[in-house]
Amino acid sequence: MKRALVTGAAGFVGRWLCAALVQDGWDVVAAAHSAADVEAAKMGGPWGRLSSLRWFTGDIRDSAHWEMLFTETRPDAVVNLAAISHVLQAGADAARAWEVNLLAPVRLLHEAQTHRARGLCDPTILLVGSAEQYGPQPVTAAPIDENRPQTPLTVYGATKAAQEVAGLQAHRATGLRVIAARPFPHSGAGQEPHFVIPAMVSRAEALRAAGSKGPMLTGNLTPVRDFLHVSDVVAAYIALLHAGLPGTAYNVASGTGRSVREVIERVLARVGVNAELQEDPALVRAVDVPVLVGNATRLTADTGWTATRGFDDIIDDLLAYHRTHAATH
Repeated sequence: MKRALVTGAAGFVGRWLCAALVQDGWDVVAAAHSAADVEAAKMGGPWGRLSSLRWFTGDIRDSAHWEMLFTETRPDAVVNLAAISHVLQAGADAARAWEVNLLAPVRLLHEAQTHRARGLCDPTILLVGSAEQYGPQPVTAAPIDENRPQTPLTVYGATKAAQEVAGLQAHRATGLRVIAARPFPHSGAGQEPHFVIPAMVSRAEALRAAGSKGPMLTGNLTPVRDFLHVSDVVAAYIALLHAGLPGTAYNVASGTGRSVREVIERVLARVGVNAELQEDPALVRAVDVPVLVGNATRLTADTGWTATRGFDDIIDDLLAYHRTHAATH
């Protein structure tokens, strides 16, 4: 049985990935920031139960923490999910975002190189980035492939692009088996409510409870995004651990774009609410990439991965989770 070390394991995607890795036959070691995060993750959910995993806590900005993780686990694979993952939060505290999203992965790479040089382990390292790395691209370029230049517009996108540069440099210089993933936006049950689709589901449910009275408050309505179900995204990560080529960057995308307006209208339809859309200046991003739609041909060719869940599955799963969560809190 191969051992996978997952950082950010108590987060939204981390919980789904850890459960999927267990299903795939891996011995999973989970790393989180705090004991409170671990306890919340152990409660389980639609992704499965995580109480049987071996958990470690600590600050990924600390080199001693990485030394402890590698010494204790000697992993065959590392998936780095730990990050300041919300665009606005990263922009609000850029110094912290750079520390967590770049300095921490650089320390991960250093520790992996050290253990590899000593013959202790030689892990495949999956650095999880973001479609935000691409920044603004010509509309005619969509769907974007991995050969497009990276011109990140946001702090978050810049930190993720820099993480990839560091990882692929380490591969070229030392042979460390680093793979970079560039996932396009993904959602599903358990995602934090400040992300766009769960936020819209929550607001639509509030309108339904109020008898559909009042407008639906929104942020920017025009950006176009390529949304995937989180279960498809974690399946792509596992496929990359099995068959991804070291030194390579891979889009994780569906190739289908939807405007935020379309997303909200679909959420309202699934909830069964009619509401006027009203842009709220407090929710409008000052910096927003107009179009992000990806081409995942490389991922499919190398691993056989394809997306299997539809957009309505995302909404329905979020809706079921919201109603269950609301009923128990």
